[in-house]
Amino acid sequence: MNVNEIYLDGYRNYIDTTAHFINGVNVITGRNAQGKTNLIEAIYYLTSGRSFRPASDKELIKFDTETACIRAGIVSNEREQTLEARIFRGRRRHLFANDVKLKKAAELAGRLTAVLFSPDDLTLIKDGASVRRKMMDNCLSQLRPGYLAALTEFNKLYEHKTRILRDYHEKPSLLELLDDYDLRLAEQSAKLIYYRAAFAEGLSKRAAKIHDEFASGTETLSITYKTVGRIDAEGKKPSELLPLLLRHQAEHRNAELRSGLCLSGAHKDDLEIEINGTPARKYASQGQARTASVSIKLAERDIHYDDKNEYPVLLLDDVLSELDSKRQNFILSRIKEGQVFITCCEDTVIEALHNGNTLRIEKGKIIA
Repeated sequence: MNVNEIYLDGYRNYIDTTAHFINGVNVITGRNAQGKTNLIEAIYYLTSGRSFRPASDKELIKFDTETACIRAGIVSNEREQTLEARIFRGRRRHLFANDVKLKKAAELAGRLTAVLFSPDDLTLIKDGASVRRKMMDNCLSQLRPGYLAALTEFNKLYEHKTRILRDYHEKPSLLELLDDYDLRLAEQSAKLIYYRAAFAEGLSKRAAKIHDEFASGTETLSITYKTVGRIDAEGKKPSELLPLLLRHQAEHRNAELRSGLCLSGAHKDDLEIEINGTPARKYASQGQARTASVSIKLAERDIHYDDKNEYPVLLLDDVLSELDSKRQNFILSRIKEGQVFITCCEDTVIEALHNGNTLRIEKGKIIA
């Protein structure tokens, strides 16, 4: 799987710009704030119709324009394809695959897959549960159309239920809606948990093997999926998870009404990561946490490969400069196959890292 070329117009700081890439290592260099991350963000957007940065679609449009276009020629499943996103101010975006308009973003799933590794991912071990849920969401949204659809619906229901819990004191009639939202939220939670539990099991096996190699057998890494109420989700179908989630909701109904918070659902999920049987979030050193993060991101790439029988596009966004030479070399030794994008600021670093196609970015313009 690879991106042959991408055309950007009105996207972030790009105007009428085309970039061509090789099926190997593509190094994107330039000073800060020139548009390096914007370029790989555009590639990532076409995987699931979502940015990896906390931005709404309208923020992706250049400030003095009304529309933005991303169009890429890709090779996926040994077929040449085109993917396109047209983003507008004040109205819904349009997504296309092979010039056919898609009804929803979930239809992008599997056409182009990518794994992003950025400096933010180096805090994957130490940060709160939301970053680990985001990692699962990003991967599964690309691989499973049903997951992205369930996640989108879950987020809408969660927002509505939170409003009910917050506002019912002033509008008691809102409580009449609560049972319906509880059921629908539990149904979508069951789907998300089903996918996440299977993902976590596969991630744990792959990451443990990579980590063992990285640490030369001196450390063991384990990953365990955790959801609400100590529910054991492993191997359970959504239909089996639903009654367990409804029971947990019922047990927490009064607490939700008192606090005005939604206390039951897939938004409480987490991955419990241990190194040598000890919780890594509390006790891992910075070096251990970084090694574990690298192992997990490389394992995520392997999950894509095992699922699609081809490597996803790998986006290394200014992360190698944050790592020591040992971790840099370990990553580079494992990504000799597949298409890779590396953003960095210094030409001297590029030569040391890899030979490949180099693009320089200057004020949103691409110089080969």
